[in-house]
Amino acid sequence: MSDYKIPAQTRIGHVHLKVSDLQKSMAFYCDLLGFELMTMYGDQAAFISAGGYHHHIGLNTWHSKGASPAPEYAPGLYHTAILYPERKDLAEILQRLIDAKYNITGAADHGVSEAIYLNDPDQNGVELYWDKPRDKWPTDEHGNLTMYTRQLDLQGLLALLK
Repeated sequence: MSDYKIPAQTRIGHVHLKVSDLQKSMAFYCDLLGFELMTMYGDQAAFISAGGYHHHIGLNTWHSKGASPAPEYAPGLYHTAILYPERKDLAEILQRLIDAKYNITGAADHGVSEAIYLNDPDQNGVELYWDKPRDKWPTDEHGNLTMYTRQLDLQGLLALLK
């Protein structure tokens, strides 16, 4: 088994989240972040997408309607990471969050990417990020990746919108 390597073209297709209030979650993911509703399963589940894919995120209340958020210090999903195609796209969503006065819990430059962190209405972590070009990723003298966490230059990011 140790010789098996997952194909390089493999991608995470979607994430499916248990939510307490479907309408609040749809307001966050669709109205604020801009995902498109693809289909509903009655009033208990919604499947949303970026660009018309069948779904990137599933939201359901099948086992969680009205429930409290999952405990912070328990096993489970740390965050859902949403990859933006261009740095300017990350700047645009940052400005949208600022304009909406939505609470941003963090922002970081990881060397390989720039990221903005927030929580959805159920306190599920959400990372909004942009990958830097691969040839700009930090490496050591042996060519090994050396990711880090540094302060993100938010003003420099927002300057892309001017």
